[in-house]
Amino acid sequence: MDTTRIERALGTTVRSLSELDGGMIGTVHRVALEDGRTVVAKTGETPLSVEARMLQYLDASGLPVPAVLAASDNLLVLTHVPGDSEITPAVERDAADHLAALHETTADRFGFPFATLTGTVTQPNPWTDHWSRFYIDHRLQHVRELCLDAGALDTALDRRLEAVLSRLAEILVEPAAPALIHGDAWRTNILTSGEEVSAFLDPACYYAHPEIELAYIDWTDTFGEAFFERYETLCGIDDGFFETRRYAYRLYPLLVHLLLFGSPYDEELAAALDHLPE
Repeated sequence: MDTTRIERALGTTVRSLSELDGGMIGTVHRVALEDGRTVVAKTGETPLSVEARMLQYLDASGLPVPAVLAASDNLLVLTHVPGDSEITPAVERDAADHLAALHETTADRFGFPFATLTGTVTQPNPWTDHWSRFYIDHRLQHVRELCLDAGALDTALDRRLEAVLSRLAEILVEPAAPALIHGDAWRTNILTSGEEVSAFLDPACYYAHPEIELAYIDWTDTFGEAFFERYETLCGIDDGFFETRRYAYRLYPLLVHLLLFGSPYDEELAAALDHLPE
């Protein structure tokens, strides 16, 4: 990593740096500065200014996230938040509290003020009146077309997906209001103290049905019973979510992972389709 850019952005000298486990969209270093601060610097090929804007948006909504110290398309400098990814029942309940509060931040329509990213995949966010239309058109159809262009989705599986998409609006329900979601809340994007959440990292946010956040947490097996019991007490979870709709919401991350990583996500996609009417 070129320390000169960090020094220029922060106005101080870098004393040392060490590489951290980063996401798939960049290289991440812990940086010790001569002025005594420790920060995190991230570089990558995707525009990191988008991540910075998302973090600032979530911070304004009260979700614990690292503060943005400097940002450009190819460098993001954040406050260093100590913690690890240890998940305990106390952490699960605290995460439910934070996400329930985040989901109380609402908008008039589904979408976001700008296009966001999930990993390296662009998420178009045009303002849309109906949730089913937004999810089908701007999430599933969007990444389906990317998969087809990349040759990642075979004909037989795509035929099954098309059949489900034609009936998906009958399965999905509209929320009381479009809710702000983190969008990528899973174990490696959550720092904890073992008792509470210290910070949520690497967002992919937009205004959505909050069920899609819950479904992603369920699919990644990040939180379990303690989380869902607490969230249901705070916000409620409508009938049919666990039986059917969580599988409808798995389709999106499965298509994204199929695009980026290939097999075995084709098999997981087929298994999710088994739970939905074709």
